[in-house]
Amino acid sequence: MNQIKAWPHLTIVAVLVAVLAGLGVAFYLKHEQTVKAEALPHAARIQHVDGEVALNNSLQNGDANAQWLVAAPNQPFSVGDRIYTRDNSRASLAFTGRNFARLNPNTELDVLELSDSRTQLALRDGSALFDVGYLPAGQLFEVGTPYGAVDFDQPGLYDVGFDNNGNVLVSVLSGLAQVVGLGGSGQISKGEMLTLLGQTAAQVALSRLDGRNAGYLIDDYYRYQYPNVYDGRYSSYDAYLSDPYYYDPYRRFTSYQYVNSYIPGIYDLDYYGDWQNLSGYGYGWRPRVDTGWVPYQQGYWETDYPYGLTWVSSEPWGYAPYHYGRWAFVNNQWYWIPDAVNTTPLYSPALVAFIPFNDANQIGWVPLGPGDTYVPRYYDANWQPYYLTRGDVTPSQLVNLRVPMAVTVVPVDSFGRTIDPRVVTRMNPQMLAQVNPTLEPLLLTPLRNAALHSAWGRGKIDLPPGIAKKLATPVITSAVPFAPPFRKDVATALRVQPVSEKAKNQKLNFKDERQAQSNQGQGQVPAAAAERKQPIGALAAEAAKGNRDARRQVQQLQQEQRKQEMEAQRAQRQAQQPRGERVGQPERQQPQKPIAPPPVQRAQPQPRRVAPPQPHFESRPQPRAPQVVDRPQLVNRPQVVQPARQPVATPQRQAVQQRQSSPVQQAVPAQKHEGHGPPSQPAAAAQGQGGGKGKGKRP
Repeated sequence: MNQIKAWPHLTIVAVLVAVLAGLGVAFYLKHEQTVKAEALPHAARIQHVDGEVALNNSLQNGDANAQWLVAAPNQPFSVGDRIYTRDNSRASLAFTGRNFARLNPNTELDVLELSDSRTQLALRDGSALFDVGYLPAGQLFEVGTPYGAVDFDQPGLYDVGFDNNGNVLVSVLSGLAQVVGLGGSGQISKGEMLTLLGQTAAQVALSRLDGRNAGYLIDDYYRYQYPNVYDGRYSSYDAYLSDPYYYDPYRRFTSYQYVNSYIPGIYDLDYYGDWQNLSGYGYGWRPRVDTGWVPYQQGYWETDYPYGLTWVSSEPWGYAPYHYGRWAFVNNQWYWIPDAVNTTPLYSPALVAFIPFNDANQIGWVPLGPGDTYVPRYYDANWQPYYLTRGDVTPSQLVNLRVPMAVTVVPVDSFGRTIDPRVVTRMNPQMLAQVNPTLEPLLLTPLRNAALHSAWGRGKIDLPPGIAKKLATPVITSAVPFAPPFRKDVATALRVQPVSEKAKNQKLNFKDERQAQSNQGQGQVPAAAAERKQPIGALAAEAAKGNRDARRQVQQLQQEQRKQEMEAQRAQRQAQQPRGERVGQPERQQPQKPIAPPPVQRAQPQPRRVAPPQPHFESRPQPRAPQVVDRPQLVNRPQVVQPARQPVATPQRQAVQQRQSSPVQQAVPAQKHEGHGPPSQPAAAAQGQGGGKGKGKRP
């Protein structure tokens, strides 16, 4: 009888055990590897910010102002994020593979896909200049617009934007572009501009670029992109065409020898630090900082979906060293040790281990060193982690935990603000010997509550009235963007409309205005040139009052006008020559075909091992001295006084922003594509690369 009464209790226990086992299996499946680490999208970098620039990563279209936060330099962004520049504001972005973009004022850009094979963006308002430095065969770099998708088929410099009438203008300053729309597809060559007035084929016009306006645009871009080294050589469009890759970062900056070019915007490492061959590590980069400097102590933390707690550095170089590689303390100095150059590193929001203390109000972190493990992950909508590789998020030992002052400790209440050295606490070695570090910060209850519920942030930005309607405008793409596991609704949320295969194979019929431009008189003055005389008069009045900046700008504009008048006279004389002799400039030697970099392989998420001296740098090309690399200097070139970068539009920028709705009058001779990359690279880097279909390559 007693045995019979015991059965119900045994049944209840068995049920509880089964439920717990099921929950354990579910937890294991959810938090262990569900997708491969390679399936996660790349991250891009906000390089420069002038004025008010907003970032939205919520994918909520109901309220355009709900999640628009202030964007900052070195802030990462990825698939599903949206960027908007307000009045008199601009931003510079760095994508993978030495590809960049400069957003002009009142511009909205969406990120649709960032993967090894595709970079897909969407432009719904404003204008942007895209600098495509590397585009191997089979890869796609595309900008979707409401009237058609613009595919960049070759490395080059492209300007895409809207004029005052809502038309989409696509200018190919160098390279080759393909427009794919509902009415068909068509090609745009170097020196040409395509105007899309609507989605039908009857509303497309092809014309030639105005060389003067193109020169202003290119000069303004390079002055903004490379303020430390640009010498003004591209003020003339012809000067740019003669050597379009003079400032290509791969050829110009040493850091590309030691860091894979998939990491966005690493060229600034040359200017702010030095490379040195370290025993046991290979080449490491040391920033030029004061004694006592420690990584991850100048910046702030933010909760970035889906990656979690993300470090945003306030140091101008502070992107790559905080999201890739490891930090090593050698000879009382900190060195950044990047991943092997022949691998494609995985983005990490912050390569640190978090340290809880007995005092729940304090939290610390320490940089991961060579050999320390890191478990890549992302979070779902409820901030539950999905680990992409098998690994222990509670490491038993850390290389840098015993390094003096390597651990940064702050109150939890101060965690989300800019790190203030006055609130940093130094821990003695005895206290650090008893801590249990973790790679998963959201497992720490005080920190999780603060990260998810505190009103952190850099403030919200209200977008202009009417912008919400433009954000809801559908954009056309050539293909549906790949949806990552944490943003499966990216195509629907961002209103993406792919074109059919029939439209891709159909030739786009457009109004060809290039011949009409060639037949126009060469002595006429373009309207844009007349409009540029008005700002000179206004600046002259300011210069008379003692404004030095205005005086300098007047002198620059006058010099440019004199050059342009001489070019116009030369073009008029050449126009009178037979067609076969009408070249526009002396013959130039065609540059060598750029060589592609070595094939890249995804870095395995296994722990980085400390190898013998120089394990994987022995065969690396070393065109420069391997010890210390000085800041890049322009030797034997005239020094040009660079005006300070201001968010307020200058007369040159105003001229660039005034888009002409009528065809320009200066003909640009058709030339064979020269690519947009350096002419040479060590031959060893080219092994394993094949040719492409019409794709230009840049190493």
